[in-house]
Amino acid sequence: MKTNELRKLTTEELNKKMTDCKEELFTLRMQKATGMLEKPSRIKELRKTVARIKTILKERVED
Repeated sequence: MKTNELRKLTTEELNKKMTDCKEELFTLRMQKATGMLEKPSRIKELRKTVARIKTILKERVED
């Protein structure tokens, strides 16, 4: 998800999105450990999305 799209979401929606991303990331890590992972690039993508969300949430708190 792009940064501009994330900035349009409310804080509640961002927290929900981050929770969903973390759950999916956990699932993908388990698949990687068992050798069942089909798309390894998705892990990197999710990690970046979580970082973007955390950055946006931090900016909102500081303002």
